[in-house]
Amino acid sequence: ADCPLKGMLGGDDNLQSMLVGAMMRKIKSRTWKKQRYFRLQDDCMTIWYKSKKAGNAHSTFSVSEVEAVREGHQSEVLLSIADEFPANRCFTLVFRGRKGNLDLVAESAEEAQTWVKGIRKLIENVENMGEREKLDQWISDWFKKADKDRDGRMNFKEVRDLLKMMNIDMNEDHALRLFTLADKSCTGSLEDDEFVLFYKMLTQREDVLAVFQEFSSDGQTLSQRDLEDFLREEQLEGDNVQQHAMHLIEQYEPSETAKMLNIMTFDGFLMYLGSTEGSIFNPQQRGIYQNMALPLCHYFISSSHNTYLMEDQLRGQSSVEGYIRALNRGCRCVEVDCWDGANGEPIVYHGHTFTSKILFKDVVTAVGNYAFKVSEYPVILSIENHCSVEQQRVMAQHLCHILGEKLLKKPLDGHASNSLPSPEDLKGKILVKAKKIGGLEENIGTLVEDSLSGEVTDEDDMKSKQDLSKELSDCVVYCKSFHFRSFRHSQLHSKFYEVASFTESKARKYLKESASSFKLYLSSFGTVALNFQTAGEGMDLNDGLFSQNGCCGYVLKPSFMQQTKSGFDPESPQKQEDYQPVILNIQVISGQQLPKVNIKEGSIVDPLVRVEIHGVPLDQAKQETRYIENNGFNPVWHDYLRFTIHTPELALVRFVVEDYDKTSKNDFVGQYTVPLTCMQQGYRHIHLLSRDGTSIPPSSLFVHVRITEL
Repeated sequence: ADCPLKGMLGGDDNLQSMLVGAMMRKIKSRTWKKQRYFRLQDDCMTIWYKSKKAGNAHSTFSVSEVEAVREGHQSEVLLSIADEFPANRCFTLVFRGRKGNLDLVAESAEEAQTWVKGIRKLIENVENMGEREKLDQWISDWFKKADKDRDGRMNFKEVRDLLKMMNIDMNEDHALRLFTLADKSCTGSLEDDEFVLFYKMLTQREDVLAVFQEFSSDGQTLSQRDLEDFLREEQLEGDNVQQHAMHLIEQYEPSETAKMLNIMTFDGFLMYLGSTEGSIFNPQQRGIYQNMALPLCHYFISSSHNTYLMEDQLRGQSSVEGYIRALNRGCRCVEVDCWDGANGEPIVYHGHTFTSKILFKDVVTAVGNYAFKVSEYPVILSIENHCSVEQQRVMAQHLCHILGEKLLKKPLDGHASNSLPSPEDLKGKILVKAKKIGGLEENIGTLVEDSLSGEVTDEDDMKSKQDLSKELSDCVVYCKSFHFRSFRHSQLHSKFYEVASFTESKARKYLKESASSFKLYLSSFGTVALNFQTAGEGMDLNDGLFSQNGCCGYVLKPSFMQQTKSGFDPESPQKQEDYQPVILNIQVISGQQLPKVNIKEGSIVDPLVRVEIHGVPLDQAKQETRYIENNGFNPVWHDYLRFTIHTPELALVRFVVEDYDKTSKNDFVGQYTVPLTCMQQGYRHIHLLSRDGTSIPPSSLFVHVRITEL
């Protein structure tokens, strides 16, 4: 298949040169550095590489798998060979999900720039593709995978094997009938565009067609009036429906003739329903839409524990990459576990375990470089300090020297001295959370004594005394770490700038014993939460919660959690003053192109959908559809699920698709988590994510949503 980007290729020297290819060194460690020949394939989507001598062995990867290109020595591996190869010849390709980085050294600085700029251009192109081009690209990728003899055509047997790979188990006669219809050239095999046609016939969306015909006055097209009725009655989009309908025709209708007549064809309707506007997540809540000028403790803050670990807590790889990935996912609070290292340089690792060690200064450099790439709101560096006074001084020097102006060194001018500043006030600033000698009051006006170090004690544990360096203590402004004793003690003695950390088990215990005191405490003080290494339900919920408000890492708590006076009790939400429960009705209609989970030969998914509500204890609930046998391609359920939700402001809705297995645990297929307050009603597609939170187009669910007050 030819490059869909041929048009733009003409004038791009970088891409032209990548099509010719280049020798580069692939680096795995200080000692493993091997020459490989890299070349961009003609489809402008695949990069192919092989070693000089190995026979036919070669590897490929798709540009759509690449998340970012980093220039210079920006990975552990390239930092380790920095003395050997200059930064201007080095770059790193970072892949989505959990695939390891690819570290490369080009023959010259110019060659490196060619590849860096070229790949960035290709990534940008993939991101700007419309839904239709993405789908065509996906079909074309499968075609290439299955075209074993590379002759650009496929006979019926090859097509049948491909259907298996694509998770389609279908009646042989039906498949053959469609195959013959698509074989326009009557050669007994399908070429690329014939295969696309075959695929489109295969994926006829009867479920969407039924909806289309219900609203179409002539059964063939939707007039602007028909579309307005649909938006008003089904999608519940009451505002400015007329303009919205015109916009949708302009945006999604592929036929120019239909556009001129101001009508929408079935293809256009399908494109709209598959787009971001037709998805379950309300596009108006994608950007920053919340008030960002309230004190920090009024927000949920996306935070990560043991950020330096890439895998497990006991023997995993410590890596600067952990920080870069967390910050690029919108995380705003990262943890740094510091210990004394060799040559007077503090190191970061999980103490008393076999995790590898990295330099504190490399972590600070990475945080400085990546803190504000995806969000301009403040980043909190949570320091767990096990260092001697000497090495604490080195830490303070690195913080001040590397972060410069970004580091918040003193309270904000003109800000009230008795409450926390807001995310808006602290844009572009990095705050250090650590132990501190004395309080913030000393910074605000009175003189500090001259000693160079002081002693801090955890009051309830008189044994653990630690000497602190004054320099490091001075880097702490609004986030002084302290040891939580009790809610009563905090109410009497805690200062607004003190921050406690709770383990999950402790937090659950406090919630059980005294939920309203805990809630009161949280509305006045900062508290740091944990997570981020491992994929799974916890991470899905975290990603779902922070997918709103521009993914900026700060989400405003509901008003009843901001007021210190309101007695919100999560255990009995019905006592809340403005208690307004809702009924959530979900009809799970169908699924599209669910990914294969089992690599087992010939196995096809038996999918079921589970909808989970996560929120206050009374709202926790799960319901599932029946499973459909042997169809991961276009399963149809039409199953109804119904939930009563008492505190909608705190509810997250998680859609999970699993492969049913009657003998063992079901396999995970995909999921999507959305805050209830961000859900659009009506007919919506849910674009599924893989276990590690990356998208898996074109896998989706088609549902109908209704939310009514009780």
